[in-house]
Amino acid sequence: MIHETIVTTADRDGRAHIAPMGVRFERGFAILSPFRPSTTLDNVIATQSAVINFSTDARIFAGCVTGTKRDWPTVAARVVPSVRLANTLAHTELRLAEISDDPTRPVLRMECVHRETHAPFEGFNRAQNAVVEGAILVSRLFMLPAEKVDSEIAYLQIAIDKTAGDAEREAWQWLLQAIERHRNSGATR
Repeated sequence: MIHETIVTTADRDGRAHIAPMGVRFERGFAILSPFRPSTTLDNVIATQSAVINFSTDARIFAGCVTGTKRDWPTVAARVVPSVRLANTLAHTELRLAEISDDPTRPVLRMECVHRETHAPFEGFNRAQNAVVEGAILVSRLFMLPAEKVDSEIAYLQIAIDKTAGDAEREAWQWLLQAIERHRNSGATR
């Protein structure tokens, strides 16, 4: 099972990096598989640490993927030399246990060394899920046919129309604008 999360890392100088990332959990370890090149990968190798943030703020997923907003507030992690989102529901701090190198997508086996809950989880609404799915589509625009993107976006739009709040509508607009920019750049498949 892959969990859609926000992974935060810091470089050796403490500069934060925020990235949406699917994470798997296996026997007490978190498995991260960032594509190269990757600031997340560089930071994990440099500091041997990362933080998984569990958030229902779909704007973070959309903002990072589209480049619209990447500077979400962070605070220092409690145990590892990294950062976490300041407004996350919960976070898990990770320490690198093993790396299986690969020229395209290395696998990082990370030990979960600290967990903390900051706010209650009140559940997702369909619009939040639609934004996360839309963000995944936007991250793959370079490899998906336009017809596939249009079909998926049309379906996801139903959830936006029926259940979105202001934050989800804002995030959805960022995604639609990113698709338009991609198509206007002539990079469509």
